[in-house]
Amino acid sequence: MPFPSIPHPFESDETPPELGPRLLFFTGGTALRGLSRELIDHTHNSVHLVTPFDSGGSSAMLRSCIAMPAVGDLRNRLLALADRRVVPSSVLDICNMRLPRDGDRQALLQTLYGMASARDAVWRGVPRVFGEALRVHLRYFLEQMPEAFDPRGASLGNLIMAGGFLHHGRRLEPVLLFLSRLLRVRGVVLPTVHEDLHLMAELADGSVIVGQHRITGKDAPAIASPIRRLAITRRLPAAGAETVEEYRSPLSPLAATYIATADLICYPMGSFWTSVVANLLPVGVGGCVAQADCPKVYIPNVGDDPEQLGMSVAAAVAVLLATLRRDAGSDATASQLLQSVLVDTRSGEYRGGLDAEGIRAQGVTIIDRPLIDDGASAHAPKLVAQALFELAARKDDGMA
Repeated sequence: MPFPSIPHPFESDETPPELGPRLLFFTGGTALRGLSRELIDHTHNSVHLVTPFDSGGSSAMLRSCIAMPAVGDLRNRLLALADRRVVPSSVLDICNMRLPRDGDRQALLQTLYGMASARDAVWRGVPRVFGEALRVHLRYFLEQMPEAFDPRGASLGNLIMAGGFLHHGRRLEPVLLFLSRLLRVRGVVLPTVHEDLHLMAELADGSVIVGQHRITGKDAPAIASPIRRLAITRRLPAAGAETVEEYRSPLSPLAATYIATADLICYPMGSFWTSVVANLLPVGVGGCVAQADCPKVYIPNVGDDPEQLGMSVAAAVAVLLATLRRDAGSDATASQLLQSVLVDTRSGEYRGGLDAEGIRAQGVTIIDRPLIDDGASAHAPKLVAQALFELAARKDDGMA
């Protein structure tokens, strides 16, 4: 159905980005990188609640040594929202830099120690005000680095964040605030929870997979059976046969405040289970969403999502509602939790099918509009941003 034309920041220059709407995303990974860069031209108030459950790659080593939440997805979102008109690309490159995956451990440790000095070649071209601030946090990490830490493949940005985490009494919020100010981040980036936790997936065939890196990711085997349910657990099993218990982690109080004051809540494209649904698991999320007085919209993936295995959009809507109702209560209505689905049936390929009747039967509206450029296979950031700003404007007009 066509969506009514409503004035929004794309149609008028009257609202500066500093006063733009608070669009809140339950997200993770890199699927929103392009959209995030588009948003900062129109609002500096978007909120990104990011999953801290990544347990693969270099994050696995860092987390096993320090017992901390995963910070890689948080770092990626901070960099996507950085003001590139102010922050030199050399600074962003430092935060994205990785040590080689191969090589001698001791030699790589010496490389890290060398980077703690302003004389190291890696800082060439980085303005002093940025370099000194980043090196202070790198030194925090090196001072408290566990003996078992293996630097191979480590992200320098992640180590800087880990240093701040350790320096501030194992708290993430201070280092996120520091990086947000340093990088002139035009939005808010927060984890949904602050604990060292992992994901556990129950499959339709009865098997259980523990650890995000075993559920999805480049090193994970293809899931043979659809995911039936996702949960949080405190630890990875030491052995494959070991069982783990579900843990109901509380939502971060600051994240709860941002949900309550959102102008729009979006369940966006991205890895459906480990990025979107994972963010809805902490205790308090469903209740906060139900009480938030704003439009709530789901943007389903186009193309392949290996986590969904042909799941229809209607089935995904059912999972989102069921997950939210685990906290909000079984009597919470779709109008309180998820009001609309944003699709592009002209250009979008929904591998499991749309099932429009199934969506509407759950009390959810379908908004069908251009979201994908001609000939493209992924969402166009500008078109998606425009649609979201139009939806957010409905709150101001008393139409939510």
